[in-house]
Order: sequence, then C-alpha cells, then structure tokens
Amino acid sequence: MSTFLNLSPSYIKDAATSLREGNLVAFPTETVYGLGADASNKSAVKKIYEAKGRPKDHPIIVHISSIYHLNKWARDIPDYAIKLADVFWPGPMTLILPRTELAKDFITGSQNNVGIRVPAHAMALELLEEFESQGGLGVAAPSANRFGAVSPTSAADVHAELSNYLGPTDLVLDGGSSLHGLESTIINCTQISPNILRPGSITSSMINEVIGITIKSSSETNGIQINTPGLLDSHYSPRAEVYLNSLAGAGDGFIALACFPTPPGAIRLASPLNNLEFAQMLYKALRLSDTMKLKKVFVIPPQGEDIAVAIYDRLRRCAFKG
Repeated sequence: MSTFLNLSPSYIKDAATSLREGNLVAFPTETVYGLGADASNKSAVKKIYEAKGRPKDHPIIVHISSIYHLNKWARDIPDYAIKLADVFWPGPMTLILPRTELAKDFITGSQNNVGIRVPAHAMALELLEEFESQGGLGVAAPSANRFGAVSPTSAADVHAELSNYLGPTDLVLDGGSSLHGLESTIINCTQISPNILRPGSITSSMINEVIGITIKSSSETNGIQINTPGLLDSHYSPRAEVYLNSLAGAGDGFIALACFPTPPGAIRLASPLNNLEFAQMLYKALRLSDTMKLKKVFVIPPQGEDIAVAIYDRLRRCAFKG
C-alpha cells in the first residue's frame, strides 16, 4: 500500500490506471474518504468487501464524474431526480434509482436499485475523469474503514483502519481533511415522490426548495425495505461506548458545542463552535477516544433542522446498545 501526497497529474493517471488494473484506491471526497474499485469489475469489488469485512448483501455507491454518465447506471429517472442532480451535483448527495444492466448484483446487493453520486472534491473528480478517459465507467466506493466502524476523514485514518487489509499494489490518495465530515445524504428516487434514507448535508428543506416537495426520512418504500449504506441500528462506532445527553464523569470523553462546559475530570475531545464544525469534528473526535483508549464517550448532540439531523442519526447508531 502506497500513499500519494500533493498529487501531480501523473499520479492521478497512475491511480486511475491502478483502478483499471483491478486494484483498490482510497481517495478523499468532501464527505469522508472512500475505498474505490472499478465498479464493473467483480473481482475488484470483491476486494472492497474483503478489506472492509462488509456483508455481501450490502450495496456500494457508484461514483461518476458528471450527471451526463448517470443513464449508464440508472434508468427510469424521474424529473425531480434530474432537478436534484442539476443543483446538488457535484456534492454530498446520493440518488437511489432503478438500475441498468451495467449495475450488477455485486454492486447493488442483489437489489433492483443502484446508488449514484458525483463527489465535490477536486481530487476525487480528477481521479474519476481520468478513470473514465481510460475507458472506466464508474468507481464503486464505500467509506474506507472496516465495516461498522467510524468513517475516515483523513488519509491517516485510512491507514489506521485498513493498513492490515490492503495489498502492496493498493493506493491511498492524501487530499487533506474531509470538508463535511459526514457521509452523503441518500435519497430514494424510485417512486413518485422521493424520501430520505440517510440524512446528510443536503437537508429536507434544501430538497423542498428545489423540487417543491416536502419529504420525510424513511427506509421503507410502499412497505418494502430498501437496503442502503449506513442504516444498520449499530454503525459508525468507536471501540468506546457512546452515551447521548448523559453526564460525563472523571476520565470519560466528552463532545459538545463550545458553549457547554466540560464536566469536572472529563476529557474534552472536541469543542465545535456550530453545527457545521460539529459534523466536521465528530469522527475525528471519536477516533481520538480510541487512540486514548477511553472506555466511555458522552456526547451532547446539537439541535436544529440542518446538519444536526444527520449528526444525531450517526450518534444514535454509534450509541446503539442492542
């Protein structure tokens, strides 16, 4: 496993070629770091599942460089989905759409739908564009961590998570820290009206402004469960036990907005000034708790209808006790 820092065009070309040869390439996006493989190469995608310890029926999002490649992977695309893509791509939004023949079972988890997104990170877009110029059709890329663990927001996080699981020909592209710090909003677009399957930086009010439809969060469509990334009850979890809205004691980790004082003896892991900073800092703080070998972390989630909804969703899952 090699790491490329301050990438030149030649390194991007080499990384795209490596993808075409069936290797894995971890790369930055504006949300979190992804672990990429040629989405049309079954054996390459299998390496993702093996490196992450990911269940075989868990689908993987396909990354493309532009909306103009969408119809290669998806069909029967509703007008509202096109409007959303026009406004929010490149950006932290994944659309779930009926799949074409190109989207095989090893990508979709044997479902008839596929998740597609166009990332807004310059390095990710350069990689995708170069990959497509070499004949590639899309890059399958879940978060670059072991399944169920805290998503990585830096190349160092990827190394910490996957150094024992990636091969000598696999690559890590270092593009600095992720801007948003939380995974993309996933929107189900397989029915007359959309619904949010996983909240993220693109909020329901932002979606309503574009398409004039008030949408809700639900993992079901007409009573049918749609399997998408990040919807398990327990997910995004550090080794420490996470507790929400409880009092931290001496030696416990503590995460809250800066306006909340640190309880006596608690270890402050992050003091974000606002909800956006909270999202950016959350996963780094949770990883720090593991580095410090803390047993418990107490979090006061931020309030609001903005990205706070996504923050609470991730915290609720990482605090799940079964």
